Amino acid sequence: MRRRHFLGLALAAAAAQAIPSAGEAKSKPKGKAKPAPKAKAAAGPVPKRKLGRTGELVSCVGLGGYHIGKQKNEAESIGLIRSAIDGGITFLDNSWDYNDGASELRMGKALKDGYRQKAFLMTKIDGRDWSTFMLQLESSLQRLQTDHVDLIQFHEVIRPDDPDRIFQAKGALEAALDAKKAGKVRFIGFTGHKSPDIHLKMLDLAARNGFRFDTVQMPLNVMDAHYQSFENKVLPRLVQDEIGVLGMKSMGDPFILQSRTVSAAECLQYALSLPTSVVITGIDSKPILQQALQVAGGYQPLTAQQRAALLAKTAAAAKDGKFEKYKTTTHFDATVQHPHWLG
Repeated sequence: MRRRHFLGLALAAAAAQAIPSAGEAKSKPKGKAKPAPKAKAAAGPVPKRKLGRTGELVSCVGLGGYHIGKQKNEAESIGLIRSAIDGGITFLDNSWDYNDGASELRMGKALKDGYRQKAFLMTKIDGRDWSTFMLQLESSLQRLQTDHVDLIQFHEVIRPDDPDRIFQAKGALEAALDAKKAGKVRFIGFTGHKSPDIHLKMLDLAARNGFRFDTVQMPLNVMDAHYQSFENKVLPRLVQDEIGVLGMKSMGDPFILQSRTVSAAECLQYALSLPTSVVITGIDSKPILQQALQVAGGYQPLTAQQRAALLAKTAAAAKDGKFEKYKTTTHFDATVQHPHWLG
């Protein structure tokens, strides 16, 4: 009950988390529930939100790192990254293992010519022991052509023993703290997509060790609430502890859209209406970038009735996790396919 209470308060205050932009529309009067608005031309700048208790303000929508390495040539990727930053997206996601390093290489080139100073740069590391973590971090910094990242996250915390390995002596947490002392990392978080219980174990183990994460990344979407829910089990804890919430897989990458129950704009709007600091979305083309900018720039918080209507539309399709393959299969588990990345 306590967690539901915290989440209720957070949802009620989600709109206040955003830094208002000049063109944002005023909230509509109460009355009959209306459907979530469709994406329109951007009403203004991309709003910024607080990143937990870090003191940072970041764009409410973030650029996903995996999709940015899938273009046929790197010039296209570089153009997309720079266009996203020019459009107001400041939060950049990436990972040591995305596209065999191509995602970081391309992002590093895009962040030349002053773009690094405009971005909040995050990447993720697979290594669970000190030496593997450090080797991968140095590789990431070299590819990204920077001397530090703003946020480092332990990647794919998806196994019950991952928290234990990260917190062990000479483990990845110790490496991350050493990297922070050396000025190579500013903030520390973790990410995972498999089980909310593993996320809670990670948070509990951190508390027992006198440590508090700056961010946590997890799936938050219109189907998650119905099955092994991060929204219901983990999100209230993060809000209570003032940990920055990084939402991912708002469209199930892209299986939720294949259910034909909701639109891409509705998926983004739902995730943005939660107490998220950032909703990270995959952007692999100019039309998809424009879609993200339109939804974010013209964003209005969904009412409780609108949220309930979206959840009702997805309830039947979501009940067994069929469209959340990251929970129910190994389809997204890169470290299952490459266990040596863990060290």
